[in-house]
Amino acid sequence: MKTKISFFFLLFSLFSFGQVPHCGFDFTSYLVVKAHEEGKSDNIPDLKITLVNEKGEEVINENNKYSWKYGNQALVFTRNHLISKPNEAEKWFFPYAGDTYLLSVTNTFPAEEFFIKIQDTKGKYKEQLVQLQAFNMYILCSSENERQARTFGPRSNNPIEVILERK
Repeated sequence: MKTKISFFFLLFSLFSFGQVPHCGFDFTSYLVVKAHEEGKSDNIPDLKITLVNEKGEEVINENNKYSWKYGNQALVFTRNHLISKPNEAEKWFFPYAGDTYLLSVTNTFPAEEFFIKIQDTKGKYKEQLVQLQAFNMYILCSSENERQARTFGPRSNNPIEVILERK
C-alpha cells in the first residue's frame, strides 16, 4: 500500500511541477506602426494600413495561417484603443504601443515576405509601401521576447516608424 501511495504521490508531483505557466499572448506577436509627418510625433489618424505581398495585393489570412484572428480575411491594422476615462492619465489597451496601429500575427509569421501598404482615407498623404523585417514583431511573452532581443538587439520591440509625405 505504501508503494502505491508513494508512486501516486510521485506521479502527482511530476505532473504538478511539470506545468509551465503560460502567458495570455503565447504564440502571438504584434506588428506596430507609428505613422507621422516629418518633424511631428503625433500618429496620423484615419489611415488604412494593410498587409500586402510584393505585388501590393492584400494578404488573406487563409485558415488562420498568419494570425489567430481574422480567419479568411484581409489583414488590416487597427488603432490601439484609448481606455482611460476623461480627466485621467492616458491609458492604452496595449500600453507598450501607445497611439499606434496594431496587427496581431503568429510568432511564426514570416515578416520578411510581406509589406505594409499605408493609405490615407482622406487623401492628404501619398500611399506608401514598407517592407517588413522579423525584428518589427513585438513578441509578447517573456521567453520569446528575450530570445528575440538576443537575436535582433535593441531594434526589437520598436514600432515601425513611417514618415508620410503630403500630396
